[in-house]
This record gives sequence, C-alpha cells and structure tokens, in this order.
Amino acid sequence: MKINVIDLFSGCGGLTDGFLQTGKYNTLAAVDWELPTIQTLKSRLSLKWNYNLKLENIIHFDIQRTEELINGFNDPIYGKNKGLDTIIGDKIVDLIVGGPPCQAYSIAGRVRDKNGMQDDYRNFLFESYVKMVDYYKPKAFVFENVEGIISARPGGVSIIKRVKQAFEHIGYEITDNLRENALFDTSYYNVPQKRKRVIIFGVKKNKTSTNKIVKFYTLMKNKANKEPLNSKVAFQNLPKIYPAKKSSKYSHVIKNNGTDYPKNHEPRMHNERDIGIFKLLAKDISTGVEKYTSSRALIELYKEKTGKNSKFHKYHVIREDKPSNTIPAHLYKDGLRHIHPDPEQARSITVREAARLQTFDDDFEFFGSRGDQYKMIGNAVPPEFSKLIAQTIAEMLNK
Repeated sequence: MKINVIDLFSGCGGLTDGFLQTGKYNTLAAVDWELPTIQTLKSRLSLKWNYNLKLENIIHFDIQRTEELINGFNDPIYGKNKGLDTIIGDKIVDLIVGGPPCQAYSIAGRVRDKNGMQDDYRNFLFESYVKMVDYYKPKAFVFENVEGIISARPGGVSIIKRVKQAFEHIGYEITDNLRENALFDTSYYNVPQKRKRVIIFGVKKNKTSTNKIVKFYTLMKNKANKEPLNSKVAFQNLPKIYPAKKSSKYSHVIKNNGTDYPKNHEPRMHNERDIGIFKLLAKDISTGVEKYTSSRALIELYKEKTGKNSKFHKYHVIREDKPSNTIPAHLYKDGLRHIHPDPEQARSITVREAARLQTFDDDFEFFGSRGDQYKMIGNAVPPEFSKLIAQTIAEMLNK
C-alpha cells in the first residue's frame, strides 16, 4: 500500500517529484501560494505522473489561512476550492512534507537586509506548517530548510528552539542536535551542487520515537557518497548557445539540425562588458592560469571593469571539476555568480542548466516568466535528494 502525503509550501514540486519517483507514495494534495509554481506542478503531475487535475488537489492558496485551506474557500485572488478535508475524505494522511520559504532564515538574506530579517513575517511561517501537522496528525513529517535556520534568532530567540517547542506541544519529537544530525550537503547525495540543507524528521512522541529519529538519520548518513558529485554532468549533451545582446522572446524549444533540445534552455541577455568578463574568467580556469580565483582578485577586477567598489566578489564561474555553488532563489535577478564554464559561450547559466544542477529531469517543464522559473528552481529541493529521503522513510514506515 502506498504512503499518503500532503506537500505544504510545495513550490514547483522538487520534494513531490522525488517521492513519486520511488513508486511508494501517493500525493493526496499539494499547496503553494505562487501561481507559476502551481501551474508548473500541475503540468508535471498530469503529464509525468498521470494525475487527474479535476480532483483540485493541487491548491493555489496562502497556507497561513489554515482554516480556509482545510474547510474550503472562495477568494478573489486564489479562486474557489472545496478544501483539504473534502479532497482527502476518509483517506489517512501518513506523512506531511514541505519547507516554509527560507529567505528569512538564509544567512545571505540577513546580510542584505538592514534589520537582519528580524522583522520578516516569513520567520513564523513554520507555525502554519505545525497547525497542519496538528490537524492531520500524520505518522511523521519532513520539514526542510536552509542551514541558516539553525542560527536564526528573530526577536533574540532561537527559531529552532521555537520550532522544537511547537512540535513538542502537539506531541511530536525531533532531534536535539540539528547541526550534527539534520544538516546535509546534497553534493554527497547525487546532486552536482554544494547545497547545505536542514532536514527535520519528526514522529509522534512515544516510547520508540527517539529510536526512529536516530534510525532515520543513520540510514540517511549511510546513503552518502564518499566523494561529492561534480557539476560536469549538468552541462553534458546540451547545445552551445550564446548570450543574447538584446531582449527578445525565444520559443520554448531550440532546434539544432532538426533535433529538439530540452525546454527552458534559452540564454539571458548580457551587455558586452559582462560577456567579456565571463569569457576572461572562464578561460582563466579552463587554461589552468587561475589568476582570478581569489576573492581579492575578483573584487579588484570588478572595480577595474565597473569603476565601483564592493566588499564582496561578484563573479563566480562554475567549475566542472567541482560541485556547483548553491543555486539560490535570487538567481533570477543575479547571474554573475553562476557563469557557464565554457569561455566560448560566455554567459550565465540557463534555466535548464540550473534545473539540471538541481537534478530536475529534462522533461520537467517550468512555466511563468524566466524570472519565475529561476526562482522556483532555486527554492526547490533537488528531486534526487528528496528521492533518497523518500526511500529512507518508506523503509521505516512500511516496517
């Protein structure tokens, strides 16, 4: 019998896709508040996994409005839906998965925000997740977030302390040591990207709950590879494409001698100055000179080329002999830190290349504007990593 799952803050479906790839799960419902991500997830579930969209179980709604989400709503922005209780019916919810938006916890976000994200409402979106766990009382849950959640202290109180207390209050247990047990680098789990994420696995508190949590993390750690996966696999078998020098609309499919290439593989627009910098930096690495690999050299290059001072280096070429740096949500507005390794192409990475670094299959199509697509990919859990999580939980729940 398949394990029934609800995916909260689902995004475009990185967690859901990985879980479904195991063949052991049934997605009862998924919820997100951004329309392009819901459109993308609906398309994926319909075309890849043969889901019946007439069930209305892929829901565009604000999860903070938990009572309406459960009982139904008719909203001028989100439309009309009969609610989770009606959709789920008499089925048992075995597992709830998801990760509240992480920008408020991210260390990079705190650096950029003048108040260190102290006033950001997203600090407390986990409370809506906790309410849903309390209402449906699944056997277990998976709460995914960025490494920064471990050190985040909005209002001077540890967010992890708040999270642990909230789950304890509704009768669930999580590990006491998140940094040691729950922090994973996905580059050791078949993802060609250095991406550190916290995976909080929780179960109903009883005599065996502590053992279950220890077992989950032990199994996950044992699945790690000895060496990280390098980024080269993400760029193989793709056509060479070149930066656009003026804004234009591209078709979803690029053809080369009559061959269809993966969708969402179109170049961004770059000015002549940036194209020259990309070529210089990529060639510096590919030839082995490596004059510009230190932060100091990159900061000086930025000043030389732009006339502006910066405390941080702006440029980063993805090296094929190492995992990529983390694909972030803000990639949609900043491509300088994800430069293609080929100096001939001299551009930032495409949506499809970002998706490959996140281990989305090439038949996974992303909808919305190009900015929407970069953002949803950067926010997602890599499906290859979520598949390992799913396999581990299935081993435990089925026993």
